[in-house]
Amino acid sequence: MRIITVSRQFGSGGRELGKRLADSLGWDYYDKEIIRSLADEQGLDPTYVRHALANHGWHNVQLTYRHSFSQLMFDHGMRTQLLVLQREIIQEIAEAGNDCVIVGRDADVILQDYRPFRLFICADEQARLKRCMAHEEKLPEAERLSEREVLRNIRRIDRSRARTREVLTGKARSDGSAFDLTINATGLEIKRLVPPLSEFALRWFEVTEG
Repeated sequence: MRIITVSRQFGSGGRELGKRLADSLGWDYYDKEIIRSLADEQGLDPTYVRHALANHGWHNVQLTYRHSFSQLMFDHGMRTQLLVLQREIIQEIAEAGNDCVIVGRDADVILQDYRPFRLFICADEQARLKRCMAHEEKLPEAERLSEREVLRNIRRIDRSRARTREVLTGKARSDGSAFDLTINATGLEIKRLVPPLSEFALRWFEVTEG
């Protein structure tokens, strides 16, 4: 069994790369499927599950009149429960024994005993902003975010993911030892990265398994 995990900066194209890589290799692909599985198992709305997991359960939440202490504790408990369940689902995926690509979800940390090929995809802020704005243009006009709002989201999510990495590993995200290959996708067309990356990944498994 071979597992590729894809960690990424928000807007870097990591999700697209993961899907294209899985298709190229003919392997199973997991990303939003994990969210849907969790939502179905708990009888929850997938959007709620996605947002709850994005908060990771250890962020400081400001108490307000609209957010009572009891509700805060409920939300914290639910996030923690969802994180535990997400971990179990990812472990079940690995135990199934099929070659697969898993995007995000800290799968590289959860499955470290399986020795996955750990990718990290990054890009400069302007490249990520451009990619995110292209996505916004596909949405109905009433649902689109402004460039300023998108940039704020990029920076917020960057901080969140960096904190999560430090909590889980004790290392900063900038520590390259946490990954087997880091790709700067700035100015690159994602689909053109897939053929050489597929070959590299297969060779990597040959070397590490040998």
